[in-house]
Order: sequence, then C-alpha cells, then structure tokens
Amino acid sequence: MTERPSWVGYAWAVGATASCTVVALAIQPRFDLVNIAMLYVLPVVFVALRSSRGAAIVTAVLCVATLDFLFVPPAGTFRVDDVQYLLSFAILVAVAVVISRLVSSVQRQATLRASLEMQTETERIRTALLASISHDLRTPLAVLVGASSTLAESGARMTEAERAALAASLVAQARELSEHVAKVLEMTRLETQAIRIDRDWAAVPEIVESVLRRLATRLSGHRVVVELEPDLPLVRVDAPLIEQALANLVENAAIHTPPGTIVRVRAQCQAGEMIVSVEDFGASLESADLERLFAKFEHASDEGTGRGVGLGLAICRAIVRLHGGRVWAESVTTGGTAFRMALPLEDAPGAPAEAMA
Repeated sequence: MTERPSWVGYAWAVGATASCTVVALAIQPRFDLVNIAMLYVLPVVFVALRSSRGAAIVTAVLCVATLDFLFVPPAGTFRVDDVQYLLSFAILVAVAVVISRLVSSVQRQATLRASLEMQTETERIRTALLASISHDLRTPLAVLVGASSTLAESGARMTEAERAALAASLVAQARELSEHVAKVLEMTRLETQAIRIDRDWAAVPEIVESVLRRLATRLSGHRVVVELEPDLPLVRVDAPLIEQALANLVENAAIHTPPGTIVRVRAQCQAGEMIVSVEDFGASLESADLERLFAKFEHASDEGTGRGVGLGLAICRAIVRLHGGRVWAESVTTGGTAFRMALPLEDAPGAPAEAMA
C-alpha cells in the first residue's frame, strides 16, 4: 500500500475543523454551547482514525481554539471565564491521543499478523518444495546414478543395444531432471517479478503450432485435435511466455492421461477475450481439485504419485496474470477436464498508408 504524504493528515485536520465550524455556526441559534462543544469531537475522532497522532492532536488544538474563539464567552477572544470549558478542551485532546494510540496499536497488530502469515506461508512453501524435490527428483537421480554406474562398471561387456538403451535412459532422466529444476527457477522468477514482459503482436495459431511441435514426442501416444476459430485476431503478448503457459497446459494433459486419450486444443474469441483451451477426455477431476491444481506444489487428489513438482499450472497462471488475463479449469460434460486461459484482446494497429497504396 502506498503511504500517504505526511502533510495529508494535517490537511484533513484543517478541513475537518473548518467543516465542523460551518455546521456549528449554522446550528448555533438552536443548540446550547455544550452540544456545539460535543460536535467538535467528530473531527477529532475522524482525523485520529484516518491519520497520525500528530495530525489528531493538531485537530484537537484547532477545534479547541475555534470553539473558544467563536463560541465560548467572551466570544472573539481566547479568554475562558468558565473553568468547565477547560475540562471540555482537555477531553478533546485526550480523545485525540487515546484514539490515535488505539489505531496505532491495531495497525501494529495487523502488520505483525501479516508478517506471521507471510512467514507461515513461506515455511509451508519451503516444506512443500523440499518434499516435492525429495519425491519427484529422487527417481531421475536414482536412474541417472544406476545407469551411469552400470555403464562405467559393465559397459565393455554389454551389447551395443544395451548400451544404447542405457544411454537413452540417461538422456531421458537428465532431461526430466532439468525440466523440474527449470520450473522451480521459473516460479521463483515470476514470484520475485524478475521477468520483464516484452509485448508484441502474435498469432495464436503460430503459438499453438510451435507448442505442439515442441511437445510432439510427449504427445506421440495421444490423439491430438486442434480446433481454431477462423480469422483469429492477433494478440499483444510476450509470445515466448504465452507459449510456455500453453505448453504447460498441454504437457499437463499429456502427463496425467493414459495413452490414446484425446487432447483437444481450441481457440476462440469471446466477450473481448481470446480463450485458449486444452481439453482432455480422461478421468474427470473432483470439483475441489479444479482450483487447488493451480496452487504451487499441488497435484490432484488421485495424482499423489504423479510426475512433476506441481508447478506447471502455477507458472501458467502467473504468466497469464502478468498479461492481465485469467486461467481456470472446469469439468467437461462428456468427461475429462478443460484448462482455459483468457487473454484480453486489443485493437491491432492498422497497416501504414504507404503500404496500402
């Protein structure tokens, strides 16, 4: 939250006192002086609740001075003949001090509570990260160690086919390990806002084609269907980041559905947004899982042993939110789950006049 300049509270002090004085002058003929004095409690309370203790005390002093000069006999002077009004003045100052102290105490408690909540969330994320790394990185590391030691100790006695199989296993596990680490680093960059959005006009069909080409091996066992609305407008985005977000959705569908499952990629315009969807027709997820899946280090309830560190969907949501969009999941009526991301549409620039001539 942006902190107010120090002078704002004192401006409130002057304004609140002046407003109260206008009301007091208007009601003076019909109300006793004690009621008018009570009226001046309002600006003191108002400023004490909204601003600093110094501003509240200044408000009390201004109210006391105004009340004394304009209303307390003898009017037009700061002399007080009746001692009871001194008590009223002291009460105004006491109200300012007490309320300001109470507000400061509440603000300190709120700050402390927010700090404790942040520490708790940080600890939860750290614990989840360590648990995720120990679980999800253990398998590729074990395979890497086992395969490499086998090659080192028995490689000379193995056939060419066996060595090739071990080498392929090493490559696959090293790639998986690299992807896990890359996602953790990507999430860290997004949370610390270390990523700069470089927007430019991009075509969604080209982004979809690039993603499917990159994930061709992972999608080889699935039936991929692409349905793109004709004449889709350009979107003003950071194309590599949006490509990464879409790739995470497609990869999620490929990892968590059995071979042969249909994975459909769709894109359409709707209500000023570009809706890009990745739908799979595997098992439907529980409604409680649909939102929880986008949290860091989370898997669906039936994916306790699923692959990945549980960051792909969180990264997708973070990227799309950086573009002012939104991401959500919903069940498909025919069975399965649809993951959708909506990107705001802008008016594309027109062609230069000399190019149209």
